[in-house]
Amino acid sequence: MPDFVSDFWHYYVAVLSIAGILFSLYVLQSQTTQKLAPGEQAELMAPTWDGDLQELNNPLPRWWMWMFYGLIFFGIIYLVLYPGMGKFEGVWNWSSAKEYQIEKERVDAKFNAVLQPFMGQDVMTVAANPDARSMGENLFLTYCSQCHGSDAQGARGFPNLADNQWLFGGTPDDIKASLTGGRIAEMPGGMAGDEQSAKEIANYVLSMGGKPHDAALAAVGKDKYAVCAGCHGEDGKGMPAASFPNIVDDAWQYGGSEAAIIETIVKGRKGGMPAQAHLGEAKIHLLTAYVWGLGGGQKPVVDAPVAEAMPADAATPADGAAPAAAN
Repeated sequence: MPDFVSDFWHYYVAVLSIAGILFSLYVLQSQTTQKLAPGEQAELMAPTWDGDLQELNNPLPRWWMWMFYGLIFFGIIYLVLYPGMGKFEGVWNWSSAKEYQIEKERVDAKFNAVLQPFMGQDVMTVAANPDARSMGENLFLTYCSQCHGSDAQGARGFPNLADNQWLFGGTPDDIKASLTGGRIAEMPGGMAGDEQSAKEIANYVLSMGGKPHDAALAAVGKDKYAVCAGCHGEDGKGMPAASFPNIVDDAWQYGGSEAAIIETIVKGRKGGMPAQAHLGEAKIHLLTAYVWGLGGGQKPVVDAPVAEAMPADAATPADGAAPAAAN
């Protein structure tokens, strides 16, 4: 309720709520008639159907009428205690968002206690643990399979997570960064000019990857490919550090046919993965390990050990001492 973008909607909802109560009272009162006295006949309503079928204007049943009044009274009490009048939070200050947060924290605390033993381990160690892998799979099926599939093979527009082709990197840190912060990738359309140029470039791209293509079109498209080389490189192998994809391998997110490539060049592409930081550090850690262990995970680069610098006094011969002879 406090999320109204302006006070207009607050008053709009509050006025509708009050008007609804008043209208119900009006209708109930207007349809309430006096209870018939003993022996009194109810008013006959016209017309008469089928010769003798008549309708009498009997008063509303008392039990029904008082039940309706009771419901209206209940509604008024509810609106005083709970949110329902615009941004008025009610006397009890209750909200479904608070209830959700309390329940979420309770469940997270219980879940994190199970995952806590893995938090002190690196991703590759967790990935090798069968229990952790099983829990990671359950998390993946819950949060990731809708886009990447239950087997993580992906689909058109959603990358395969089980191969070794990574647009944003496949090291533990890269995968965790993708999960935590999400990713956005975009290629502008219309850069090749007309559709014929896009077709020529598409055939040149296919030729670079060693795939079936029209040689004549590819020859013309070679020069026009210059507009693409700025991101994908002269050899089409992309720039992983800048998240520009390799277009000469077989990992095509939007399809690698001539028609699909032309569509990409003409219309451009824009995709993204939403950030999952709301899952919490423990779930992210386990999900990272599961995805890394699917088969395409890359090991982090280990920096070469730095040679210990030789003390200056050891490198410089002592005064008057002759340098050692080389063997």
